[in-house]
Amino acid sequence: MIALILLGIIVLIVLYVIFAYNRLVRLKNLTQEGWSGIDVQLKQRANLIPNLVETVKGYMGHERGVLEQVTQLRTQALASGNMQERANNENMLTNALRQLFAVSENYPDLKASQNFIDLQNTLTSIENQIQLARRYYNGTVRDLNIAIQSFPSNVIANTFNFKPAEFFEIEDAKERDVPAVKLT
Repeated sequence: MIALILLGIIVLIVLYVIFAYNRLVRLKNLTQEGWSGIDVQLKQRANLIPNLVETVKGYMGHERGVLEQVTQLRTQALASGNMQERANNENMLTNALRQLFAVSENYPDLKASQNFIDLQNTLTSIENQIQLARRYYNGTVRDLNIAIQSFPSNVIANTFNFKPAEFFEIEDAKERDVPAVKLT
């Protein structure tokens, strides 16, 4: 009888380990999927920037520094190594785009250009998608990190070398605002 009880306890422990491991794998994969969603949106924005710069360049000849900064930050963002570096570079790019649109206020012909308006609308849509992708990613990171840090699943996480993921955060409070890309 004691042997059956011990066998039952061992089976329950093994089943829990399997369940906890599979849950951690699922959460890790959801986190990777969330990052992939952010990456897709950031690449779409990066692909839009050359068209935006070319459109603006014809109107804003005297604002070459702003255009060069946007181009340089786009290149840095695409070349980023880890997630935190990417987040920092993307935040700087967002600020540069915000500055570009602020400077464009001084050019009424540019604001009236249908191509510029279309690019603004596309960029606004992409920024909204980035925000949604960040929320999804950060939610999956939260769930993964809770599972990794909570007892008893933390024992399984440490045994199988699961590591907490980093949030995609905006460090500067000013950067938390979506860029104002609507010009009137």
